[in-house]
Amino acid sequence: MAGDDSHDAQGPQEPSSSSRHAIQQQTSESEDDTAAVAAAATAAYARHVAHNDPERGHLHLTAASAHFSATSSDEGGRTVGGGGGGGLSVDSDADSAMGDVDYPMSTASVRSSIYEYVEEYGRTFHRYKQGKYWMPNDKTEQERLDLQHAVFMYVLKGRFGLAPVKNPQAVLDIGTGTGVDTSQAMEHPSAHVIGTDLSPIQPEYVPANCHFEVDDAEDDWIYGHPFDYVHLRLVFHAFKSHPRVMQLAFDNLQPGGWIEYQDYYCHLQSVDGTLAGTSLEKWTQLYVEGGLRLGRDMLAPRKYKHWLEQAGFVNVVEQKLAIPGNPWPKGDDMKTLGLWQMTNFLDGIHAVSMTIFTRGLGMSPEEVELLLVDVRKDIKNLGVHFYFLTYFVYGQKPFEEKAAVGVGGAGSSGSTTGTGQQ
Repeated sequence: MAGDDSHDAQGPQEPSSSSRHAIQQQTSESEDDTAAVAAAATAAYARHVAHNDPERGHLHLTAASAHFSATSSDEGGRTVGGGGGGGLSVDSDADSAMGDVDYPMSTASVRSSIYEYVEEYGRTFHRYKQGKYWMPNDKTEQERLDLQHAVFMYVLKGRFGLAPVKNPQAVLDIGTGTGVDTSQAMEHPSAHVIGTDLSPIQPEYVPANCHFEVDDAEDDWIYGHPFDYVHLRLVFHAFKSHPRVMQLAFDNLQPGGWIEYQDYYCHLQSVDGTLAGTSLEKWTQLYVEGGLRLGRDMLAPRKYKHWLEQAGFVNVVEQKLAIPGNPWPKGDDMKTLGLWQMTNFLDGIHAVSMTIFTRGLGMSPEEVELLLVDVRKDIKNLGVHFYFLTYFVYGQKPFEEKAAVGVGGAGSSGSTTGTGQQ
């Protein structure tokens, strides 16, 4: 996807000393704004806490606290029906202010060498398979990952996923991050749950039937036993070959076992064209282009259903949900979801932009910082009604193995689109 034409034609330009000063000043102001937003999100998050993790203090959501009323259309709002917006309703009262968000609602089995980290741009990254995954692994990122987990628990009403898995006895969670979700281990004491990641940032004390490993899912799988359920969340930019991972999963699942992907479609969209012409729209285009130059398809989720069917999975279901990018929708539940997602986005955008834009597009760190000043403003602008189209795609390994089928083959059951709720 094409980026900024002038940038492509002239290449990165070194900013002047005055520009650097402006960047530093504006970045400082943006960081202050972000801190305020994060504080507001933390307050909202706390209202939905079920219990604290005794080892790391993580916050968890329960199904009881995760309910939605987002599809209601109250007086004073306009409902966005069908299409990508999936029924999100714009809050006209908040829209009229056209301001930024500023209100109060608003057992690791690894070698010791793997614990070493690489530092870049003031952040730490994994050393094992260095450079493969673009996000950091420091304390700041771990906290963001936990909030991101909360977003998905909110959307899924406290469920681990949507696949109709019954009493799984062997579960593999690929890209487990901080390992915050041990619910499968707790809900199924007879099951064995393995969480894998490139970074050893998981807690030491977990249920006895759960453990973590540092591993790359694109390498050969040597677990020694098949699984009933393979779960992957937000791995769209983690692999160079999603079909390989899917085939490995197929080969290592029990007949009748399930695989499930939960991923963003990373071309941001708006329900009413308010994203057009913004710095955030430019960022989205550059993000996709930079990823492609680095060998990653940032829009891969749209192909998951096809790839799963090609690998031999049946009963493949694709659901698309819209998660608001800030608290622009109508309804307290969707505002809370939008606030959390906005904070998640603001907390992660610097790290992912630095990696992709400098390595993939040849931009200087100063250029990236300057772009992000205006991008952050757009993210917090309630007049920009943008959302993350989020794919939930799952499929089943047939009880009797058959030749792989293409799109529309046996077991295909189509697609659905809706709001960020189930």
